[in-house]
Amino acid sequence: MASKRKAGNLSKEEICSICLDFFTDPVTLECGHNFWCSCIARCWEREERNSCPECREVFADPTLRVNRALGNLAEKARNINLNPKGKESKLHCEEHEEELKLFCETDRTLICVVCREAEEHREHRFMPMKEAVKIYKDQLKFSLDSLTKKKQSEFQKKEQQQKEMISRVRAQSDSVQTHIASQFDELRQIITEKEQSLLRDLRGEEERILNPMEINLREIQKNIKTIQEEVSMLKQQMDQKDSVIFLKVVLKTLTWSYTDFISLRE
Repeated sequence: MASKRKAGNLSKEEICSICLDFFTDPVTLECGHNFWCSCIARCWEREERNSCPECREVFADPTLRVNRALGNLAEKARNINLNPKGKESKLHCEEHEEELKLFCETDRTLICVVCREAEEHREHRFMPMKEAVKIYKDQLKFSLDSLTKKKQSEFQKKEQQQKEMISRVRAQSDSVQTHIASQFDELRQIITEKEQSLLRDLRGEEERILNPMEINLREIQKNIKTIQEEVSMLKQQMDQKDSVIFLKVVLKTLTWSYTDFISLRE
C-alpha cells in the first residue's frame, strides 16, 4: 500500500500541470515549477504575458532551464505498469486507504472493512462487492430484457405503421400527379383544337375580304399600265420634229376632233 502511494505521488511530480501528461522535454521556471517547453510557450503566447501557470509569478525576462533529470524520471514513470494487464483494478477508501470490498445496501455505496465498524454504518446492511455486482447485473439484465422485448416490439410496430403511412402518402401523391397531368393534357388538347379552329376562321375571313380587294387592285394596276403606255406614246409624238409625220400620227392617234379640242380649251 505504501509503495503504491509513493508511486502515485511520484507520478504527480512527473506530470505537466498544463497538459496533464508525463514530461518529455521539461523546463524549469525561475519560480521552480516545471512544464513542457511547448506547453509553457503556448501558454505565454495565449495569455500574452510571461507568468507561471501555477503560482502566477510574472517574469520580466524569463529564463527556461532544461530539466534533464526530471525528464529521465518521467520516462521511467511512463514505462511503469501500475495496473498489470489481466488483473482487475482495485479501488481504495480515501479515508482509510483500505481496499473497497463491501457494499453498503443502506447507503448504496462501496466501503472498506474499517468503514463498516464506523458509527455511520453500524446499523447498516452489507454484502460483498462481488455479490452486489451480481445482484445489480441481474437487475440490469432483467430490465434490459424487459425493455428490449417491450420497446423493440413497440417500435417495430410503430416502424411498420410509419412505413404504411409513407406508402399511402406516396401512392396518393402519385395518383394526384397522374390526375393533374391527365387534366392538363385534356386542356392542352382543347386549347390546341380551339387555336386551330380560330386560325381557320381567321384565314377564311381574310380570304373573303382580300379576294375582291386583290381583284380590284389588279384592275387598277392594269389601268395604270395602260395610261403609262399612252402617256409614253404621246410624249414620243410630241417630240417628233417633222411636222408632216407629226400630223399624220396625231390624226390617227387622237380619238376626238379638232372641234372637240377647241371646245375643251374654251
